[in-house]
Amino acid sequence: MPTDFSNNIKIVLVGTTHPGNIGATARAMKTMGLRQLVLVNPKIYPDADATARASGADDILAEAIIHQSFTEAITDCHFVFGTSTRERSIPWPLFTPSQSAEKIAELVDKDSMVAIVFGRESSGLANEELELCNAMIQIHTDPDFSSLNIASAVQIISYEIREKLLQVVPANEESSAGTPLASVDQIQQLYEHLQQCLVDIDYFDPDKPRRLMRRLKRVINRSQIDINEYNIVRGILSAAQKAADKKKD
Repeated sequence: MPTDFSNNIKIVLVGTTHPGNIGATARAMKTMGLRQLVLVNPKIYPDADATARASGADDILAEAIIHQSFTEAITDCHFVFGTSTRERSIPWPLFTPSQSAEKIAELVDKDSMVAIVFGRESSGLANEELELCNAMIQIHTDPDFSSLNIASAVQIISYEIREKLLQVVPANEESSAGTPLASVDQIQQLYEHLQQCLVDIDYFDPDKPRRLMRRLKRVINRSQIDINEYNIVRGILSAAQKAADKKKD
């Protein structure tokens, strides 16, 4: 496992409205040894309130990266955790903070890049953003008062991650040198290739999409394919397209 596990873990805030939440998140991260803060379209940033709430974690704010789109923020990641308290019509694999920490320990041991994503204060993550997540983390709060501040959620999850990673005995070089997972950017290319292939073989009508692609994206995200598997699937799709073209001729 990398000595500095913070190099492999991003905390991503999407559409944050209140700059104080960004500063408080930076403070929560720093206390748990995490350094990579990524902001997607923050409403107000930089801001004095963010600096004040950081309470000494100014370096985290100074190094924060701002992106205009969620896809840009996670393009180099191999596994993406979303966070949500809402029930969804298509359920995602669910982890508690403790369970997510175990999974993150496995991923960091392979030197994979992990993102933990927190949505807007009022509405959370949009369905289009959830489609790019491999799994969801839910914190079991009291149902009679379930509102949890973003920074508090970051603190809870970051604590579990730190506890787990500090307990793990580093694997030997041979066992940790596994095949790397496909990146988010590669998975996006796979989605596009899969959809085009399904159109070419007359299985999918983009004018009547229903939920087919959303469900297929969920299957792919859940499978956590590595780069070899990614290349195999892309090859199969290309072969299917060639076969479809021959039949049409």
